[in-house]
Amino acid sequence: MAKPPESIELYCRAAQEYKASDLILQVGEPPIVRVSGSVTPMEAPALTLADLRELRVFCGVPESATDHDASFVAATGTRFRVNFHRQLGNEAAVLRRINAAPPDIDTLGVPAELLKEMASRQSGILIVSGPTGSGKSTTLAALLEWVNNTMERHVVTIEDPVEFVFHRNKSLFTQRAVGLDTSSFAEGLRRALRQAPDIILVGEIRDRETATVALQAAETGHLVLATLHASDTSEVLERLTAFFPDEERKGHLQVLSGQLLGVLCQKLLPSTSEGRVLACEYMTNVGVTRQYIQNSQIPELRDHLSIANPTESQDFLRSLHQLVLSGVLAEEAALLASPNPAELRRRLKGITGSMTGN
Repeated sequence: MAKPPESIELYCRAAQEYKASDLILQVGEPPIVRVSGSVTPMEAPALTLADLRELRVFCGVPESATDHDASFVAATGTRFRVNFHRQLGNEAAVLRRINAAPPDIDTLGVPAELLKEMASRQSGILIVSGPTGSGKSTTLAALLEWVNNTMERHVVTIEDPVEFVFHRNKSLFTQRAVGLDTSSFAEGLRRALRQAPDIILVGEIRDRETATVALQAAETGHLVLATLHASDTSEVLERLTAFFPDEERKGHLQVLSGQLLGVLCQKLLPSTSEGRVLACEYMTNVGVTRQYIQNSQIPELRDHLSIANPTESQDFLRSLHQLVLSGVLAEEAALLASPNPAELRRRLKGITGSMTGN
């Protein structure tokens, strides 16, 4: 049986000790760790082509594949999500470290009570968005672990690859990996409807077919949790709208306005102490927001988030403002991450005024 190279095992152990989020491997370069958002080379020999090829074989990645996602479990038991790729014609890989168990949802800095209420629904769609590395998968895993500890549900996950492995408490989990257990997100989601699920986790909505089946699943009485790559709530809705051709858009927006429970958007930013801090924008789809979604009134929806009750909805500006005032985020970092730096400066100076243009 193939074994991973000892050097890779050593670097994985070091990554765990450093509490690194990522381990970056390139032929001819020393291994690099990402800690609290910064990348730092290890004091180690340069990686060889043999190292990367042995890891590729161990993970079952075809030699012909230029880009491939896989999973790797180190000898210590630490799980990694691995992206194999080539750069400048040579082998490379990035290993994302996955915590052994999902964290407590109450410790993440997300609107936990709001998410718990949505996860208790019988049907609908909750979307978590943000850039790569913003903690989307961690948030959803923490939410599902809360479900596991509090409710009797059958949860089907479709992931690429499987990240957190859930152990049965009150809920039963069926976890399927794209490429190993099912051919695609859309196909796995479609088949999941025949697997008696209460909750379906879709690792990512990437295309029209997956979006369509996710809406159908919600309409037929299932709770769907999904991620989508978008920077804020407006972009989430714009991307979902763009999936559908003009002649079908009105009907799909009507369904979306009725089935969408809410949207959570995340950004991980450097903390003033150590580590990173989470900024959140979130929207609960109630009342007037349903009309905005149905009519694709994105500017009106954006304005609503800026003045909504924070128990239901909040925009990034309010989140960044609060983080700076609490001392966990530097003003400079907040301004760089802000969708409207001028307005954030006004708020930090104690100036109130127009909230539009957020």
